[in-house]
Formats: sequence, structure tokens, C-alpha cells
Amino acid sequence: MKCDLHVHTLHSGMCTLPLFRRFCRESYSDPEEVYATLKRRGMDLVTVTDHDSIGASEPLRRHPDFFLSEEVSCLTSSGTRLHMGVYGIAERDHLQLQRRARDLPSLLAYLEERGLLFSVNHVFSSLTGPRRQADFEEFAARFPALETLNGAMLEIANRSAAALAAQTGKIAVGGSDAHTLASLGRTYTEVRGARNASEYLAGLKLGRGRVAGESGDYCKLTRAVASIGCDLMRERRAARLLAPLLAAVPLVTLLNLAVEYAFAQKWSRRVLWNRAAPRPDFGMELQDARFRRGSSSSS
Repeated sequence: MKCDLHVHTLHSGMCTLPLFRRFCRESYSDPEEVYATLKRRGMDLVTVTDHDSIGASEPLRRHPDFFLSEEVSCLTSSGTRLHMGVYGIAERDHLQLQRRARDLPSLLAYLEERGLLFSVNHVFSSLTGPRRQADFEEFAARFPALETLNGAMLEIANRSAAALAAQTGKIAVGGSDAHTLASLGRTYTEVRGARNASEYLAGLKLGRGRVAGESGDYCKLTRAVASIGCDLMRERRAARLLAPLLAAVPLVTLLNLAVEYAFAQKWSRRVLWNRAAPRPDFGMELQDARFRRGSSSSS
């Protein structure tokens, strides 16, 4: 079964850019349109990972092939920002995840107690701000999964995430990170032999998932940003005054990708090439094994 494990809808909240956060959404995609588009593109299961929201569950819960997930905005122990994918949650989990978002030990303890699969998203991206060496050590020690293929990230960032996952023995997950309909389902995770969402999630926890599809690039990012700008102007007539700014989108995305490339190259060198990130010790490997066995039996 195939599922795009990183999907956004209009419930993902407002844009994080300082100038636009008051009036521009992260995504304008309607949940029902997202569902229909993913099914047309061959996804057997559908999930949504909105930022700190489960608002899309209301219109989609009636579909038997839908399961609920969330992208939690949290803080690492070093104080840097992190986006964490949490898959196959119940609605009651959402409140607990948000309560613990600024207390990572408490958040991780809750996730482990519930047997939920969770991942570090866009590991080698500057999207959430600066990163520290201690963050990668924490990812290796405490997180069962890494997003190794993100459809909005550069290939160098995805290659580095895959190398880190292999080096530290992590579960690999992937998704489009689509904020518009155009990229949905172009990147996904497949679990062969699964017959429903429960078996799919159990297979993921056992490391049987296979990521496939596209990385991000300049054209894809430029189209997405321009599309969101057009959606903004359709929603808010006053925003049409900003229409001339659309001409600057190609330059803005080019500069953004230059920053992303430099960030991925810097941390790839520090974490992978120089082997600066320690491998989990034997005790942590046992803990990961117990997590996977417990998760499998609870599913």
C-alpha cells in the first residue's frame, strides 16, 4: 500500500514568514480536494499532516482509507525548532501533543507510551531555523524514524537524511510535503503486503516501508509559491495589490534554494562526512528494539 506521509491543507495555519503571517495561509488546499487528488495519483491510503492541527479530520474521517497524522512544531532539548511527523494518532492524542510541544522529554515519553511512530521531518533543511550538533545526537538517540525523502526538499538534503538514517538504523519515511495540489502524491512511502491502515502502520514501525518519488527543485518550489500567492489573492481581494510581487517569486525561490543547499552541505559534512554524530549506543538500540516490538503488538 502507498501513502503520502507529508500532506498539508488549509488547516495548517498561517505562513511563518514575518511579512505574510498575518494574512497568508501555509496552504489553501481543501481537504476533500486533497483526498480526491491523492486517490487519483495512486495512493491506497490517505493521511494529512497539518501543522499542529487535526482540523482536516472532520471532513475526511468518513473515508475508510484515511488515518490521522499531524506535524508537531516543537523544540529540541537545545532550544532549536523542529517539525515532527506523528503518524496514526487518535484525536485525543492531539491535545496531549500540543501540551508537550515545548517540553521534548515529556513529548517523547508520551509518544513512546502510546506506541506512536514519529519522525524528524526535513532533517537537513533550514526551514525551521538553525540547527546544532546536539540536535543530531538527539535525533540518533531518541527518534525511531527520519524523513528521508521529502518532495519539497533538495536532493542533497534527502540524500543526507537517507545516509543518516542508514548510519543510525532509523526507519525511513517519505512524503510530498505538498502545500498545493500539484505536488500531492508525487512522493510517498510504500509498505508491501499491507491490506489496511493498521497493517500499513505496523509495517512502518517494523522498518518495512520503502520511500519513492521526487525530491524538490527550483521549478517545483517556484510553482508552489506562485500558486499560494494566487490563492491568497482569490481569498482576499485586497491582497491583489501585492500582485506585482509575484514577479519576484523566481528570484526569492532561487535565493531560498541557495540557502538550503548551503545548509544541507554544511551539516552533511559535519554529521556524515566527519562522522561527528555518534551512533546510538547498545542501550539505545535495545530501547529502539523494544519500541518497535511494543508498537507492533499494540497495532
